[in-house]
Amino acid sequence: MTQNPLHAGVVGVGSMGSHHARVYNELQETELVGVSDADEETAQNTADQYNTDVRSLGDLLSKVDVLTVAVPTRAHYDVAKEAIDHGVGVLVEKPFVDELSDGRDLIRHAAVADVPLAVGHIERFNPVVDVVADILTDVEIIAVNARRLGPPVNRDGNDGVVQDLMIHDIDVVCSLVDSNISDLTAVSTRAGDYATTQFEFESGTICSLTASRVTQERIRELSVTTREFHVTADYMNQSVDIYRHSAPEYQEKDGDVHYTQASVVERPAVDSEEPLKRELRSFANTVRTGGEPRITGEDGLRAVSIADEISNIASSGKLGQREVSVGDITI
Repeated sequence: MTQNPLHAGVVGVGSMGSHHARVYNELQETELVGVSDADEETAQNTADQYNTDVRSLGDLLSKVDVLTVAVPTRAHYDVAKEAIDHGVGVLVEKPFVDELSDGRDLIRHAAVADVPLAVGHIERFNPVVDVVADILTDVEIIAVNARRLGPPVNRDGNDGVVQDLMIHDIDVVCSLVDSNISDLTAVSTRAGDYATTQFEFESGTICSLTASRVTQERIRELSVTTREFHVTADYMNQSVDIYRHSAPEYQEKDGDVHYTQASVVERPAVDSEEPLKRELRSFANTVRTGGEPRITGEDGLRAVSIADEISNIASSGKLGQREVSVGDITI
């Protein structure tokens, strides 16, 4: 029996929110019934494109079952809280909140109201992350490295590069390494548009992340070193390579002995579906079934907490190591 699509809406239809509107319009699980934006022209253009309506927030909340909040981060709390008050399942784009206290309040509020609250960490829905996670099952992770580099982006610029870009990799790494962070170092440019951090998990896994909004080459890469193999993933090409060592051997040629050790490279199949479609389909199914979102408010709060620590240490201008306690988020 075919189920009726859930009514969906988007608040904030800028660079990311407009894609949410497009996907809600395309999915069988949802029907886009309206959009809202502080910029009336932007809202009307998006509504015209998908043959839907421009609505006030209050009117939109009375019409929808699911809502994406893609307004600037400083407004996430107010819009999401109002959606929860209306009993609407809400997906808040990353970063979850500006203030950790706001995030804790939203999580408690959603729990009391029994309303699904998800956070839009889209890279966790990139098929390469699922493949890498499967490969790493029951394997000791030695080190994780991620680079997220590119030129300046045309969207709200109030979030620093750590909260805007690096936070994706913070979330992915924390989903792969089941451990708290023990200590952390970080440094950034004075303008805050290029940042790098190194930290260690209590399990012993070390991690290095770099994010940039001033690099002209666009790079989205993840690599993981284990004792058995090395894995690299390209988010944009949606490809994964596994490097394994073959047995070393000595070869004789023209009286000379040469040492060789080749690498065996495997490339597992990766689903090529758009990550945003996977994310919003998962969210819609969560709202329909009443289950727990794949990316919870607690996940979003953890990523914001770690990102804040990185930004604070980087902006201090000191390279010395600092112990942190960011793994245990108390709600």
